[in-house]
Amino acid sequence: MASGAGRVSLHPVFGHADLQASLSRALASGSLPSSLLIHGPRGVGKQRLALWLGQLLLCPESGPTGPCGDCKACRMATNLEHPDLHWYFPLAKPKGVRPGKLAEALEEARYDTLVERREHPLRPASAATEPTGLYLAVAQTLRSHAQRRPAVGLRQVFVIGDAETLVPQESSQEAANALLKLLEEPPASTLLILTSSEPGRLLPTIRSRTMPLHLPPLSSESVEQFLVEVGEVSRNDARRASHLGRGSIGRALGFLPIEGEPGPLETLRTQAFELLTAASDADAGAVYRKSLELGTTRSRGLMPLFELLEDALRDLSVTGAVASGGLINSDRKDLLKRIREGWDIHPVTVARAFRHLEEAKELVAGNVNPQLIVAGLLTGIREELIGNP
Repeated sequence: MASGAGRVSLHPVFGHADLQASLSRALASGSLPSSLLIHGPRGVGKQRLALWLGQLLLCPESGPTGPCGDCKACRMATNLEHPDLHWYFPLAKPKGVRPGKLAEALEEARYDTLVERREHPLRPASAATEPTGLYLAVAQTLRSHAQRRPAVGLRQVFVIGDAETLVPQESSQEAANALLKLLEEPPASTLLILTSSEPGRLLPTIRSRTMPLHLPPLSSESVEQFLVEVGEVSRNDARRASHLGRGSIGRALGFLPIEGEPGPLETLRTQAFELLTAASDADAGAVYRKSLELGTTRSRGLMPLFELLEDALRDLSVTGAVASGGLINSDRKDLLKRIREGWDIHPVTVARAFRHLEEAKELVAGNVNPQLIVAGLLTGIREELIGNP
């Protein structure tokens, strides 16, 4: 990884000390698997933990208490400069590049992105603005690098973020199969760490060749503390964002304003409530008008929106309970109450609506037309909540 001036080191891993200690002890005892799959909610810190684990593996002074944090290897790892720590993540396919030059172009894009992430290590968990993936050319480059000898140490570490995108959008499993060959016969000095928010989308053969490691959500208090101490966010903004973030630092960052404008997840949250409002509108045409407003957005970009719609539906159910103090979207309580009371919606009815949301998520994974997905989803929710008035 190329070095650069004015870089910012990665922030410390936050809130997962027990798991870090377990991994350190496993390495010290020689029981750490050569292939791991770190899975958990979006934005909870999976890739940051994977990079820390890479630092642990490459630090010559690592022990049961973790990496030393002071040696050259540790400094290079936290600056994203260690030549034996390789971080891969979904990228947009460069336009106008010949197939024979695609691998080279994607590597250049990866290095450019690493420079950006080095300078801005805190990133909100939100949808990409254009289609991205871990394409076959990337998997082939990764395999090629894995066959080389380590540059400075005894091993190489490969972190593969959002590994579910190894199945490209053109519905081919070539990229995933290319990685599978590496998992089946990894070089003795190579360790692979996959991360995923949607492990069910990975090939079963990949899941069977990796040791799963679940990264749970943090407490709301821990997320708030991180935003204040590391993100230098005001206490009021941090408290609000941490509540909406549901134990995920990455999600919480997405609700923070950026230069006076709503954050990316705050914008999606507004859209999620617009979808719920359309689904509960007396005019059935509202469903189709709202679906058409999506334009040509890519289907994978719907997943964060659907997660926020899931929160809204959950809150709609909670408003019908005796005690409604557990709302995620407490600032939308009046709207939720109007919807529930306007149609006399029972919490059990809302529970049935979740089935349509799960079906829509499956269609998103299959890259179905997004307008059709949303139209079908809202129609299904509408039928559950208010019937066909």
